Amino acid sequence: MGLFNKIGEGLRKTRESLMGTVSNMLHAFTRIDEELFEELEEILIAGDVGVATAGAMCERLRECVKEQGVTDPAVIRDLLKEIVQEMLAGDAELKLDTKPSVILVIGVNGVGKTTSIGKLAAQFKAQGKQVILGAADTFRAAAIEQLEIWAERAGVAIVKHAQNADPAAVVFDTVSAAKARGADVVICDTAGRLHNKKHLMDELGKIRRVIDRELPEASCEVLLVLDATTGQNAVNQAREFREAAGITGIVLTKLDGTARGGVVLTICEELGIPVKFIGVGEGIDDLQPFDAKAFTDGLFGG
Repeated sequence: MGLFNKIGEGLRKTRESLMGTVSNMLHAFTRIDEELFEELEEILIAGDVGVATAGAMCERLRECVKEQGVTDPAVIRDLLKEIVQEMLAGDAELKLDTKPSVILVIGVNGVGKTTSIGKLAAQFKAQGKQVILGAADTFRAAAIEQLEIWAERAGVAIVKHAQNADPAAVVFDTVSAAKARGADVVICDTAGRLHNKKHLMDELGKIRRVIDRELPEASCEVLLVLDATTGQNAVNQAREFREAAGITGIVLTKLDGTARGGVVLTICEELGIPVKFIGVGEGIDDLQPFDAKAFTDGLFGG
């Protein structure tokens, strides 16, 4: 299945729910007026786009309609598609310019964090890169065990300590192993909780100091994994983690299982954090690099 087909199928529920409702609404109007914009804004909000983002989209739409002299409501859909693609456009590439490069992955329990790490590792391995995983989410023994399973499945090395070990010590040993073995990418499974922002900041700060000391020139990405099925709750998590952890990108999982894919717009527009990967299925190749055009085409169906 090609990239568009994967993303298109992964966004089917969102497309049918959100864009289906938008299309039906537009067919009911014979002219473009304020009532149309108000109804469109309500539909976007109901589709988990978010209040501020929905308002910004409709304001841009008003400007486009005025500038282009559009009078046919049917044209609104194409204008909206252009606006969505512009909002999603950004630098979605991972910055992995050094050997080794480091990826720190954070996120609350249950969002698909460990699975995402495993799929990333498998993709890098398929590209011929040597990968080492660090089991630095030591709060749960299950997290370490799950990462071991994924390391074996992906055919990559893993460094682990006992449950409740110092996460920074795990990262130190993982980085040391990467340097000794000439690895290309280090992926560390880090904090899986946000019950105490100060504790999280202290923990991640300690980890970053270890990386900066041991690999002072290394590229380092901090990826936050979010569950798309939680809608605006995912946005709230992103806000909290952004304040605490210096996020460089988002991995949005479980898009295929929800009609709440509109949450991507809020993340990009309101938070200014690029979405770097999206999960559109259970398969190991269903964690896709984010592509604004492919996502927009999948959302609008063409």
